[in-house]
Amino acid sequence: MCGPHLLSQVDDNYSRTMRKIWTSAISLVFALTLFPIATTNASTVVSPESSCTKEGAKAQSPKKQTLICARIQGTKIWVPLGGDLVVAISQDPGSLNPAATTAGAVHTASELMFNGLVELDDKLNPVPELAESWTVNKKATIYTFKLRRGVKWHDGQPFTSADVKFTFEEVLLKYHSRTRAAMLSALATIYAPNPHTVEFIFKESYGPLLLQLDVTEAPILPAHIYRGSDPTKNPANLAPVGTGPYKFGSYARGAEIVLNRNPNYFKKGKPYLDRVIMRVVPNSATQVVAFESGSVDFLWGVPGPDRARLLARKKAFDTLVTRRNPGGANCMMTVSFNLRRPITSNLAVRQAIFHSLNRNAFLQNVIFGEGSVAVSPFSKGIVWAWGQNLKLPEYNTTKANALLDSAGWTGRDGSTRTAQNVVGVANGTKLSIDFLHFPTFAAYGELYKAQLKEVGIDVRLRPLESGPFATAVFNNRDFDSNIISYCNGNDPEIGIRRMYDSAQIGPVAFSNAAAYSNVTVDSMFQQARNTLDITKRQSLYQKIQEQLVKDVPYVWLVETKGTRIFRSGCGGFRPYSLFAEEAYCSN
Repeated sequence: MCGPHLLSQVDDNYSRTMRKIWTSAISLVFALTLFPIATTNASTVVSPESSCTKEGAKAQSPKKQTLICARIQGTKIWVPLGGDLVVAISQDPGSLNPAATTAGAVHTASELMFNGLVELDDKLNPVPELAESWTVNKKATIYTFKLRRGVKWHDGQPFTSADVKFTFEEVLLKYHSRTRAAMLSALATIYAPNPHTVEFIFKESYGPLLLQLDVTEAPILPAHIYRGSDPTKNPANLAPVGTGPYKFGSYARGAEIVLNRNPNYFKKGKPYLDRVIMRVVPNSATQVVAFESGSVDFLWGVPGPDRARLLARKKAFDTLVTRRNPGGANCMMTVSFNLRRPITSNLAVRQAIFHSLNRNAFLQNVIFGEGSVAVSPFSKGIVWAWGQNLKLPEYNTTKANALLDSAGWTGRDGSTRTAQNVVGVANGTKLSIDFLHFPTFAAYGELYKAQLKEVGIDVRLRPLESGPFATAVFNNRDFDSNIISYCNGNDPEIGIRRMYDSAQIGPVAFSNAAAYSNVTVDSMFQQARNTLDITKRQSLYQKIQEQLVKDVPYVWLVETKGTRIFRSGCGGFRPYSLFAEEAYCSN
Protein backbone atom coordinates (compact mmCIF):
# COMPACT_ATOMS: atom_id res chain seq x y z
CA MET A 1 0.00 0.00 0.00
CA CYS A 2 1.29 3.45 -0.81
CA GLY A 3 1.43 6.23 1.76
CA PRO A 4 -0.62 9.39 1.44
CA HIS A 5 0.61 12.10 -0.87
CA LEU A 6 1.07 15.74 -0.06
CA LEU A 7 -0.42 18.61 -1.98
CA SER A 8 1.26 21.96 -2.52
CA GLN A 9 -0.58 24.91 -4.00
CA VAL A 10 0.19 26.07 -7.52
CA ASP A 11 2.27 29.21 -7.37
CA ASP A 12 0.15 31.57 -9.40
CA ASN A 13 1.59 34.38 -7.30
CA TYR A 14 5.29 33.66 -7.70
CA SER A 15 5.98 37.34 -8.21
CA ARG A 16 4.64 38.14 -4.76
CA THR A 17 6.84 35.42 -3.33
CA MET A 18 10.08 36.84 -4.72
CA ARG A 19 9.23 40.45 -3.94
CA LYS A 20 8.63 39.52 -0.32
CA ILE A 21 11.90 37.61 -0.21
CA TRP A 22 13.96 40.61 -1.26
CA THR A 23 12.03 42.87 1.10
CA SER A 24 13.00 40.41 3.82
CA ALA A 25 16.64 40.47 2.79
CA ILE A 26 16.65 44.23 3.12
CA SER A 27 15.04 44.23 6.54
CA LEU A 28 17.02 41.13 7.50
CA VAL A 29 13.91 39.54 8.89
CA PHE A 30 13.04 36.27 7.20
CA ALA A 31 9.86 35.27 8.96
CA LEU A 32 7.68 35.36 5.85
CA THR A 33 4.42 33.80 4.81
CA LEU A 34 4.82 33.01 1.13
CA PHE A 35 3.31 30.79 -1.52
CA PRO A 36 5.01 27.49 -2.42
CA ILE A 37 6.70 27.36 -5.81
CA ALA A 38 5.87 23.77 -6.62
CA THR A 39 2.75 21.78 -7.30
CA THR A 40 1.96 18.08 -7.31
CA ASN A 41 -0.92 16.21 -8.90
CA ALA A 42 -1.50 14.22 -5.72
CA SER A 43 -5.11 14.42 -4.67
CA THR A 44 -5.01 13.86 -0.89
CA VAL A 45 -4.61 16.90 1.34
CA VAL A 46 -5.88 15.51 4.64
CA SER A 47 -6.64 11.88 5.33
CA PRO A 48 -7.02 9.67 8.42
CA GLU A 49 -3.33 8.83 8.02
CA SER A 50 -2.40 12.51 8.35
CA SER A 51 -2.92 12.24 12.10
CA CYS A 52 -0.94 8.99 12.29
CA THR A 53 -3.79 6.93 13.76
CA LYS A 54 -3.33 3.22 14.48
CA GLU A 55 -6.02 2.48 11.92
CA GLY A 56 -4.11 4.48 9.36
CA ALA A 57 -0.90 2.60 10.10
CA LYS A 58 -2.64 -0.73 9.62
CA ALA A 59 -4.20 0.38 6.35
CA GLN A 60 -0.98 1.82 5.00
CA SER A 61 1.46 -0.83 6.18
CA PRO A 62 3.62 -2.07 3.27
CA LYS A 63 4.99 -5.57 3.27
CA LYS A 64 8.26 -6.02 5.19
CA GLN A 65 8.56 -2.31 5.99
CA THR A 66 8.21 -0.60 9.35
CA LEU A 67 6.08 2.52 9.53
CA ILE A 68 6.95 5.58 11.58
CA CYS A 69 4.95 8.74 12.13
CA ALA A 70 6.88 11.59 10.54
CA ARG A 71 6.21 15.22 9.72
CA ILE A 72 6.71 15.68 5.97
CA GLN A 73 6.39 19.22 4.63
CA GLY A 74 4.39 20.23 7.69
CA THR A 75 2.00 17.28 7.75
CA LYS A 76 2.18 14.20 9.97
CA ILE A 77 1.91 10.98 7.98
CA TRP A 78 2.91 7.34 8.24
CA VAL A 79 6.18 6.81 6.41
CA PRO A 80 7.62 3.41 5.44
CA LEU A 81 11.24 2.97 6.50
CA GLY A 82 13.89 1.44 4.28
CA GLY A 83 13.93 0.45 0.67
CA ASP A 84 15.65 1.92 -2.35
CA LEU A 85 14.85 4.85 -4.61
CA VAL A 86 16.15 4.48 -8.16
CA VAL A 87 16.58 7.81 -9.93
CA ALA A 88 17.41 8.20 -13.63
CA ILE A 89 20.02 10.86 -14.42
CA SER A 90 20.80 11.91 -17.96
CA GLN A 91 24.59 12.11 -17.78
CA ASP A 92 27.54 10.93 -15.77
CA PRO A 93 28.60 13.87 -13.56
CA GLY A 94 32.34 13.15 -13.76
CA SER A 95 32.77 14.61 -10.26
CA LEU A 96 30.84 14.59 -7.01
CA ASN A 97 32.14 17.87 -5.61
CA PRO A 98 29.29 20.44 -5.79
CA ALA A 99 31.38 23.23 -4.24
CA ALA A 100 33.76 23.41 -7.21
CA THR A 101 31.15 23.90 -9.92
CA THR A 102 27.60 24.99 -10.66
CA ALA A 103 27.12 22.16 -13.18
CA GLY A 104 23.64 20.72 -12.76
CA ALA A 105 24.79 17.15 -13.36
CA VAL A 106 27.24 17.34 -10.48
CA HIS A 107 24.76 18.91 -8.08
CA THR A 108 22.01 16.45 -8.98
CA ALA A 109 24.26 13.51 -8.21
CA SER A 110 26.01 14.84 -5.11
CA GLU A 111 23.95 17.32 -3.08
CA LEU A 112 22.36 14.62 -0.92
CA MET A 113 25.78 13.97 0.62
CA PHE A 114 26.30 17.57 1.77
CA ASN A 115 24.70 20.49 3.59
CA GLY A 116 24.83 24.27 3.57
CA LEU A 117 24.83 26.62 6.52
CA VAL A 118 21.14 27.22 5.87
CA GLU A 119 18.43 25.58 3.82
CA LEU A 120 15.75 27.40 1.83
CA ASP A 121 12.37 25.89 2.57
CA ASP A 122 9.56 25.47 0.06
CA LYS A 123 8.62 29.12 0.63
CA LEU A 124 12.23 30.26 0.11
CA ASN A 125 12.70 31.18 3.77
CA PRO A 126 16.20 30.43 5.10
CA VAL A 127 16.03 27.91 7.94
CA PRO A 128 18.79 26.39 10.11
CA GLU A 129 20.96 23.67 8.63
CA LEU A 130 24.63 23.44 9.66
CA ALA A 131 24.10 26.81 11.32
CA GLU A 132 21.55 26.67 14.11
CA SER A 133 21.15 30.45 14.37
CA TRP A 134 22.54 33.74 13.07
CA THR A 135 22.58 37.47 13.68
CA VAL A 136 23.15 40.38 11.32
CA ASN A 137 24.24 43.89 12.23
CA LYS A 138 22.13 46.88 11.18
CA LYS A 139 24.31 47.77 8.19
CA ALA A 140 24.28 44.18 6.90
CA THR A 141 28.08 44.08 6.91
CA ILE A 142 28.60 41.42 9.61
CA TYR A 143 26.78 38.07 9.65
CA THR A 144 27.51 35.87 12.68
CA PHE A 145 26.55 32.19 12.56
CA LYS A 146 26.36 29.81 15.51
CA LEU A 147 27.07 26.33 14.19
CA ARG A 148 25.20 23.20 15.13
CA ARG A 149 27.12 21.14 17.69
CA GLY A 150 27.68 17.40 17.41
CA VAL A 151 27.63 17.26 13.59
CA LYS A 152 30.01 14.64 12.22
CA TRP A 153 31.49 14.16 8.81
CA HIS A 154 30.76 10.79 7.28
CA ASP A 155 34.25 9.62 8.36
CA GLY A 156 33.49 10.48 12.00
CA GLN A 157 35.48 13.73 12.22
CA PRO A 158 33.71 16.72 13.81
CA PHE A 159 32.33 19.53 11.68
CA THR A 160 33.67 22.94 12.78
CA SER A 161 33.93 26.56 11.71
CA ALA A 162 37.30 25.73 10.14
CA ASP A 163 35.43 23.72 7.49
CA VAL A 164 33.23 26.70 6.65
CA LYS A 165 36.13 29.12 6.42
CA PHE A 166 38.19 26.72 4.30
CA THR A 167 35.33 25.88 1.93
CA PHE A 168 34.59 29.49 1.14
CA GLU A 169 38.15 30.73 0.93
CA GLU A 170 39.69 27.82 -0.96
CA VAL A 171 36.84 26.40 -3.03
CA LEU A 172 33.60 28.37 -3.38
CA LEU A 173 35.19 31.77 -3.92
CA LYS A 174 37.55 30.30 -6.49
CA TYR A 175 35.51 27.73 -8.42
CA HIS A 176 31.76 28.12 -7.80
CA SER A 177 30.85 30.72 -10.43
CA ARG A 178 27.78 32.16 -8.70
CA THR A 179 29.39 32.43 -5.25
CA ARG A 180 32.61 33.80 -6.73
CA ALA A 181 30.88 36.49 -8.79
CA ALA A 182 28.64 37.60 -5.96
CA MET A 183 30.92 37.49 -2.95
CA LEU A 184 34.63 37.50 -3.84
CA SER A 185 35.08 41.25 -4.17
CA ALA A 186 32.46 42.04 -1.51
CA LEU A 187 33.95 40.03 1.36
CA ALA A 188 36.53 41.57 3.65
CA THR A 189 37.21 38.40 5.61
CA ILE A 190 35.76 35.26 7.15
CA TYR A 191 36.55 34.94 10.85
CA ALA A 192 36.28 31.75 12.91
CA PRO A 193 36.81 32.79 16.55
CA ASN A 194 35.99 29.32 17.89
CA PRO A 195 34.93 25.92 16.51
CA HIS A 196 31.23 26.76 16.68
CA THR A 197 31.14 30.37 15.41
CA VAL A 198 31.87 31.87 12.02
CA GLU A 199 31.56 35.49 10.89
CA PHE A 200 31.27 36.87 7.37
CA ILE A 201 32.51 40.46 7.31
CA PHE A 202 31.73 42.50 4.20
CA LYS A 203 33.34 45.72 2.98
CA GLU A 204 29.94 47.34 2.47
CA SER A 205 26.26 46.47 3.03
CA TYR A 206 25.45 43.07 1.53
CA GLY A 207 21.83 41.89 1.52
CA PRO A 208 21.59 38.58 -0.36
CA LEU A 209 23.84 36.39 1.81
CA LEU A 210 21.16 34.32 3.53
CA LEU A 211 19.72 33.40 0.14
CA GLN A 212 23.03 31.96 -1.05
CA LEU A 213 24.10 29.64 1.76
CA ASP A 214 22.12 26.50 0.97
CA VAL A 215 23.67 23.30 -0.35
CA THR A 216 23.24 24.41 -3.96
CA GLU A 217 24.98 27.76 -3.59
CA ALA A 218 27.42 26.93 -0.78
CA PRO A 219 27.89 23.24 0.07
CA ILE A 220 30.44 22.83 2.88
CA LEU A 221 33.43 20.51 2.35
CA PRO A 222 35.66 18.79 4.96
CA ALA A 223 38.83 20.85 5.41
CA HIS A 224 40.74 17.86 6.81
CA ILE A 225 40.34 16.06 3.48
CA TYR A 226 40.78 18.93 1.01
CA ARG A 227 43.37 21.15 2.70
CA GLY A 228 46.67 21.24 0.81
CA SER A 229 45.21 19.79 -2.39
CA ASP A 230 43.74 21.00 -5.66
CA PRO A 231 40.01 20.81 -4.83
CA THR A 232 39.14 20.12 -8.46
CA LYS A 233 41.38 17.03 -8.52
CA ASN A 234 41.17 15.64 -4.99
CA PRO A 235 40.33 11.88 -4.96
CA ALA A 236 37.44 12.69 -2.62
CA ASN A 237 35.63 14.19 -5.60
CA LEU A 238 34.93 10.61 -6.69
CA ALA A 239 34.26 9.26 -3.18
CA PRO A 240 32.94 12.21 -1.16
CA VAL A 241 32.83 12.70 2.58
CA GLY A 242 30.02 15.01 3.61
CA THR A 243 27.60 15.70 6.45
CA GLY A 244 24.42 15.06 4.47
CA PRO A 245 21.56 12.58 4.83
CA TYR A 246 23.22 10.05 2.54
CA LYS A 247 26.78 8.71 2.50
CA PHE A 248 28.80 7.74 -0.53
CA GLY A 249 28.45 4.07 -1.42
CA SER A 250 29.90 3.49 -4.87
CA TYR A 251 30.43 5.17 -8.22
CA ALA A 252 30.58 3.17 -11.45
CA ARG A 253 31.45 5.65 -14.19
CA GLY A 254 28.77 5.85 -16.85
CA ALA A 255 26.52 3.44 -14.95
CA GLU A 256 25.36 4.41 -11.47
CA ILE A 257 26.07 6.16 -8.20
CA VAL A 258 24.89 4.52 -4.97
CA LEU A 259 24.24 6.58 -1.84
CA ASN A 260 23.61 4.88 1.51
CA ARG A 261 21.58 6.15 4.45
CA ASN A 262 23.61 8.14 6.97
CA PRO A 263 22.59 6.61 10.33
CA ASN A 264 24.30 9.45 12.20
CA TYR A 265 22.63 12.32 10.38
CA PHE A 266 22.19 15.34 12.63
CA LYS A 267 18.48 15.52 11.77
CA LYS A 268 17.40 12.64 13.94
CA GLY A 269 15.29 9.97 12.26
CA LYS A 270 16.10 11.09 8.73
CA PRO A 271 16.49 9.99 6.02
CA TYR A 272 13.89 7.25 5.60
CA LEU A 273 15.27 5.35 2.62
CA ASP A 274 18.13 2.85 2.83
CA ARG A 275 19.64 3.83 -0.49
CA VAL A 276 19.33 6.29 -3.34
CA ILE A 277 20.63 4.88 -6.60
CA MET A 278 21.39 7.37 -9.38
CA ARG A 279 21.32 5.40 -12.63
CA VAL A 280 22.86 6.98 -15.73
CA VAL A 281 20.34 6.75 -18.58
CA PRO A 282 21.28 9.31 -21.28
CA ASN A 283 18.34 8.73 -23.61
CA SER A 284 15.05 10.23 -22.42
CA ALA A 285 12.95 7.64 -24.24
CA THR A 286 14.91 4.88 -22.52
CA GLN A 287 14.29 6.62 -19.20
CA VAL A 288 10.54 6.50 -19.82
CA VAL A 289 10.67 2.80 -20.70
CA ALA A 290 12.61 2.09 -17.50
CA PHE A 291 10.18 4.18 -15.48
CA GLU A 292 7.06 2.50 -16.84
CA SER A 293 8.60 -0.95 -16.39
CA GLY A 294 9.30 -0.20 -12.72
CA SER A 295 13.10 -0.39 -12.86
CA VAL A 296 13.30 3.37 -12.20
CA ASP A 297 11.20 5.17 -9.56
CA PHE A 298 11.90 8.84 -10.28
CA LEU A 299 12.55 10.97 -13.37
CA TRP A 300 13.84 14.54 -13.19
CA GLY A 301 11.92 15.45 -16.33
CA VAL A 302 9.10 14.15 -18.48
CA PRO A 303 9.91 14.10 -22.22
CA GLY A 304 7.47 16.20 -24.22
CA PRO A 305 6.19 13.41 -26.49
CA ASP A 306 5.30 11.28 -23.45
CA ARG A 307 4.01 14.00 -21.17
CA ALA A 308 0.28 13.86 -21.84
CA ARG A 309 0.19 10.08 -21.65
CA LEU A 310 2.19 9.82 -18.42
CA LEU A 311 0.49 12.71 -16.66
CA ALA A 312 -2.90 11.13 -17.37
CA ARG A 313 -1.95 8.07 -15.30
CA LYS A 314 -2.60 9.77 -11.97
CA LYS A 315 -3.19 6.56 -10.05
CA ALA A 316 0.17 5.13 -11.07
CA PHE A 317 2.34 8.24 -11.03
CA ASP A 318 2.61 11.54 -9.21
CA THR A 319 4.30 14.72 -10.43
CA LEU A 320 5.86 17.84 -9.07
CA VAL A 321 6.35 20.99 -11.16
CA THR A 322 8.99 23.49 -10.09
CA ARG A 323 11.30 26.34 -11.10
CA ARG A 324 14.00 25.04 -8.76
CA ASN A 325 16.65 22.41 -9.42
CA PRO A 326 19.61 20.96 -7.50
CA GLY A 327 21.85 23.10 -9.73
CA GLY A 328 19.93 26.37 -9.21
CA ALA A 329 16.65 28.23 -9.66
CA ASN A 330 15.04 30.33 -12.40
CA CYS A 331 17.01 28.72 -15.21
CA MET A 332 17.17 30.13 -18.73
CA MET A 333 18.46 28.37 -21.85
CA THR A 334 20.99 30.85 -23.19
CA VAL A 335 23.13 30.94 -26.34
CA SER A 336 26.60 32.36 -25.67
CA PHE A 337 28.69 34.04 -28.35
CA ASN A 338 32.48 34.05 -28.20
CA LEU A 339 33.17 37.77 -28.39
CA ARG A 340 36.87 37.11 -29.02
CA ARG A 341 36.40 35.46 -32.39
CA PRO A 342 36.18 37.50 -35.61
CA ILE A 343 32.77 36.27 -36.74
CA THR A 344 30.85 36.37 -33.46
CA SER A 345 32.57 39.54 -32.21
CA ASN A 346 30.61 41.43 -34.90
CA LEU A 347 27.46 42.97 -33.41
CA ALA A 348 25.55 42.81 -36.70
CA VAL A 349 26.20 39.06 -36.95
CA ARG A 350 25.00 38.49 -33.38
CA GLN A 351 21.89 40.56 -34.02
CA ALA A 352 21.28 38.63 -37.24
CA ILE A 353 21.52 35.30 -35.42
CA PHE A 354 19.07 36.54 -32.79
CA HIS A 355 16.64 37.63 -35.54
CA SER A 356 17.06 34.24 -37.24
CA LEU A 357 15.89 32.27 -34.23
CA ASN A 358 12.20 31.52 -33.82
CA ARG A 359 12.33 31.21 -30.06
CA ASN A 360 8.71 30.12 -29.83
CA ALA A 361 9.68 27.08 -31.91
CA PHE A 362 12.23 26.19 -29.22
CA LEU A 363 9.52 26.54 -26.59
CA GLN A 364 7.01 24.38 -28.45
CA ASN A 365 9.23 21.84 -30.21
CA VAL A 366 12.10 21.36 -27.77
CA ILE A 367 10.58 21.80 -24.31
CA PHE A 368 6.96 21.27 -25.41
CA GLY A 369 5.62 24.40 -23.76
CA GLU A 370 7.16 23.68 -20.37
CA GLY A 371 8.39 27.22 -19.75
CA SER A 372 8.17 30.53 -21.60
CA VAL A 373 9.99 32.55 -24.24
CA ALA A 374 12.48 34.86 -22.53
CA VAL A 375 11.46 38.52 -22.57
CA SER A 376 14.52 39.97 -20.85
CA PRO A 377 18.10 39.03 -19.98
CA PHE A 378 17.04 38.39 -16.37
CA SER A 379 14.57 35.66 -15.43
CA LYS A 380 11.00 36.76 -14.76
CA GLY A 381 11.26 34.63 -11.62
CA ILE A 382 13.22 37.51 -10.08
CA VAL A 383 10.10 39.60 -10.29
CA TRP A 384 11.43 42.91 -9.04
CA ALA A 385 14.54 42.85 -11.23
CA TRP A 386 13.67 41.56 -14.70
CA GLY A 387 13.67 44.17 -17.45
CA GLN A 388 10.47 45.94 -18.42
CA ASN A 389 9.48 46.96 -21.97
CA LEU A 390 12.67 45.71 -23.56
CA LYS A 391 12.81 45.19 -27.29
CA LEU A 392 14.71 41.96 -27.81
CA PRO A 393 15.41 41.18 -31.48
CA GLU A 394 12.27 39.54 -32.83
CA TYR A 395 12.14 36.61 -35.22
CA ASN A 396 12.58 38.26 -38.61
CA THR A 397 14.71 36.61 -41.30
CA THR A 398 14.41 39.68 -43.55
CA LYS A 399 16.21 41.77 -40.92
CA ALA A 400 18.68 38.94 -40.35
CA ASN A 401 19.59 38.82 -44.04
CA ALA A 402 19.99 42.59 -44.23
CA LEU A 403 22.28 42.63 -41.21
CA LEU A 404 24.46 39.86 -42.63
CA ASP A 405 24.67 41.72 -45.96
CA SER A 406 25.77 44.87 -44.15
CA ALA A 407 28.43 42.92 -42.25
CA GLY A 408 30.02 41.74 -45.51
CA TRP A 409 28.65 38.21 -45.63
CA THR A 410 27.44 37.73 -49.19
CA GLY A 411 25.13 35.22 -50.79
CA ARG A 412 21.39 34.94 -50.33
CA ASP A 413 20.56 32.01 -52.57
CA GLY A 414 20.10 29.44 -49.83
CA SER A 415 23.74 28.39 -49.78
CA THR A 416 26.29 29.23 -47.10
CA ARG A 417 27.33 32.87 -47.18
CA THR A 418 30.95 33.91 -47.78
CA ALA A 419 33.06 36.79 -46.49
CA GLN A 420 33.70 39.90 -48.52
CA ASN A 421 35.83 42.54 -46.77
CA VAL A 422 35.00 41.24 -43.29
CA VAL A 423 37.49 42.45 -40.69
CA GLY A 424 39.70 39.61 -39.51
CA VAL A 425 38.29 37.09 -42.00
CA ALA A 426 39.81 36.17 -45.37
CA ASN A 427 37.64 36.88 -48.41
CA GLY A 428 35.78 33.80 -49.57
CA THR A 429 35.64 32.24 -46.10
CA LYS A 430 32.34 30.47 -45.52
CA LEU A 431 30.08 31.73 -42.74
CA SER A 432 30.40 28.64 -40.60
CA ILE A 433 30.28 28.56 -36.78
CA ASP A 434 30.26 25.78 -34.24
CA PHE A 435 27.72 25.22 -31.49
CA LEU A 436 28.79 23.42 -28.32
CA HIS A 437 26.14 21.68 -26.25
CA PHE A 438 25.60 18.92 -23.72
CA PRO A 439 24.29 15.72 -25.38
CA THR A 440 21.03 16.25 -23.47
CA PHE A 441 20.60 19.57 -25.32
CA ALA A 442 20.92 18.00 -28.78
CA ALA A 443 17.42 19.09 -29.81
CA TYR A 444 18.38 22.73 -29.23
CA GLY A 445 21.37 22.24 -31.48
CA GLU A 446 19.40 20.67 -34.31
CA LEU A 447 16.84 23.49 -34.34
CA TYR A 448 19.56 26.16 -34.04
CA LYS A 449 21.35 24.63 -37.03
CA ALA A 450 18.18 24.39 -39.11
CA GLN A 451 17.07 27.97 -38.41
CA LEU A 452 20.47 29.54 -39.13
CA LYS A 453 20.75 27.60 -42.38
CA GLU A 454 17.75 29.59 -43.62
CA VAL A 455 19.85 32.77 -43.60
CA GLY A 456 23.01 31.21 -44.99
CA ILE A 457 24.89 30.34 -41.79
CA ASP A 458 26.40 26.87 -41.52
CA VAL A 459 26.44 25.39 -38.00
CA ARG A 460 28.73 22.57 -36.86
CA LEU A 461 27.30 20.80 -33.81
CA ARG A 462 29.78 19.77 -31.12
CA PRO A 463 28.18 17.69 -28.32
CA LEU A 464 30.35 17.51 -25.19
CA GLU A 465 29.80 16.20 -21.67
CA SER A 466 29.94 18.71 -18.81
CA GLY A 467 33.67 18.46 -18.02
CA PRO A 468 35.02 18.73 -21.58
CA PHE A 469 32.41 21.41 -22.33
CA ALA A 470 33.59 23.57 -19.42
CA THR A 471 37.22 23.16 -20.46
CA ALA A 472 36.52 24.08 -24.08
CA VAL A 473 34.38 27.11 -23.25
CA PHE A 474 35.91 28.62 -20.12
CA ASN A 475 39.52 27.46 -20.15
CA ASN A 476 40.39 27.27 -23.83
CA ARG A 477 37.69 29.56 -25.27
CA ASP A 478 37.50 27.09 -28.16
CA PHE A 479 34.02 27.82 -29.51
CA ASP A 480 31.97 30.21 -31.59
CA SER A 481 28.63 29.67 -29.89
CA ASN A 482 27.18 27.35 -27.29
CA ILE A 483 24.10 26.81 -25.16
CA ILE A 484 24.02 26.82 -21.36
CA SER A 485 21.20 26.52 -18.88
CA TYR A 486 22.12 29.56 -16.80
CA CYS A 487 20.27 29.40 -13.50
CA ASN A 488 19.63 33.01 -12.50
CA GLY A 489 19.00 32.26 -8.84
CA ASN A 490 16.78 34.31 -6.56
CA ASP A 491 18.73 37.57 -6.86
CA PRO A 492 20.77 39.01 -9.77
CA GLU A 493 23.82 39.17 -7.52
CA ILE A 494 23.63 35.40 -6.96
CA GLY A 495 23.12 33.94 -10.42
CA ILE A 496 23.28 36.66 -13.08
CA ARG A 497 26.24 38.90 -12.38
CA ARG A 498 28.67 36.08 -13.20
CA MET A 499 27.48 36.16 -16.84
CA TYR A 500 28.29 39.82 -17.49
CA ASP A 501 30.88 41.05 -15.00
CA SER A 502 34.24 41.39 -16.78
CA ALA A 503 35.97 40.19 -13.60
CA GLN A 504 34.31 36.81 -14.19
CA ILE A 505 36.03 36.17 -17.53
CA GLY A 506 38.30 33.21 -16.95
CA PRO A 507 38.57 29.49 -16.25
CA VAL A 508 35.71 29.26 -13.73
CA ALA A 509 33.03 27.04 -15.25
CA PHE A 510 29.64 28.61 -16.08
CA SER A 511 30.73 32.17 -15.46
CA ASN A 512 31.10 34.81 -18.22
CA ALA A 513 31.03 32.51 -21.25
CA ALA A 514 30.80 35.33 -23.78
CA ALA A 515 33.80 37.19 -22.32
CA TYR A 516 31.52 40.22 -22.28
CA SER A 517 33.14 43.38 -20.95
CA ASN A 518 31.48 46.75 -20.44
CA VAL A 519 32.82 49.10 -17.77
CA THR A 520 29.44 50.81 -17.38
CA VAL A 521 27.69 47.48 -16.79
CA ASP A 522 30.40 46.47 -14.32
CA SER A 523 29.92 49.71 -12.42
CA MET A 524 26.14 49.37 -12.27
CA PHE A 525 26.39 45.79 -10.95
CA GLN A 526 28.71 47.08 -8.24
CA GLN A 527 26.34 49.90 -7.32
CA ALA A 528 23.38 47.51 -7.18
CA ARG A 529 25.23 45.17 -4.84
CA ASN A 530 26.19 47.92 -2.44
CA THR A 531 22.70 49.32 -1.85
CA LEU A 532 19.86 47.82 0.14
CA ASP A 533 17.34 50.16 -1.50
CA ILE A 534 15.29 47.87 -3.75
CA THR A 535 14.05 50.78 -5.86
CA LYS A 536 17.61 51.85 -6.64
CA ARG A 537 18.63 48.28 -7.39
CA GLN A 538 15.64 47.84 -9.66
CA SER A 539 16.55 50.98 -11.62
CA LEU A 540 20.16 49.88 -12.01
CA TYR A 541 19.18 46.42 -13.21
CA GLN A 542 16.76 47.93 -15.72
CA LYS A 543 19.61 50.04 -17.16
CA ILE A 544 21.93 47.02 -17.22
CA GLN A 545 19.42 45.02 -19.24
CA GLU A 546 18.80 47.87 -21.66
CA GLN A 547 22.55 47.91 -22.37
CA LEU A 548 22.71 44.13 -22.70
CA VAL A 549 19.94 44.16 -25.30
CA LYS A 550 21.98 46.67 -27.28
CA ASP A 551 25.17 44.62 -27.04
CA VAL A 552 23.65 41.12 -27.54
CA PRO A 553 26.44 39.06 -25.94
CA TYR A 554 23.92 36.22 -25.60
CA VAL A 555 20.61 35.05 -27.03
CA TRP A 556 18.12 34.63 -24.20
CA LEU A 557 16.05 31.76 -25.57
CA VAL A 558 13.54 30.26 -23.15
CA GLU A 559 12.94 30.09 -19.42
CA THR A 560 12.42 26.54 -18.25
CA LYS A 561 10.62 24.71 -15.50
CA GLY A 562 10.75 21.03 -14.64
CA THR A 563 8.21 18.29 -14.10
CA ARG A 564 9.40 15.54 -11.77
CA ILE A 565 7.51 12.28 -12.04
CA PHE A 566 7.63 9.37 -9.59
CA ARG A 567 5.71 6.21 -8.90
CA SER A 568 2.76 6.54 -6.57
CA GLY A 569 4.33 4.34 -3.88
CA CYS A 570 6.86 7.08 -3.26
CA GLY A 571 6.54 10.57 -1.81
CA GLY A 572 8.07 13.24 0.37
CA PHE A 573 10.13 14.79 -2.42
CA ARG A 574 11.23 18.39 -2.36
CA PRO A 575 11.38 20.46 -5.54
CA TYR A 576 14.84 21.71 -4.65
CA SER A 577 18.12 20.70 -2.99
CA LEU A 578 18.22 17.65 -0.70
CA PHE A 579 15.28 16.44 -2.77
CA ALA A 580 15.20 12.98 -1.13
CA GLU A 581 16.04 13.89 2.48
CA GLU A 582 12.43 13.17 3.46
CA ALA A 583 11.57 10.81 0.60
CA TYR A 584 10.06 7.39 1.13
CA CYS A 585 9.04 4.48 -1.06
CA SER A 586 6.86 1.50 -0.23
CA ASN A 587 7.92 -1.89 -1.54
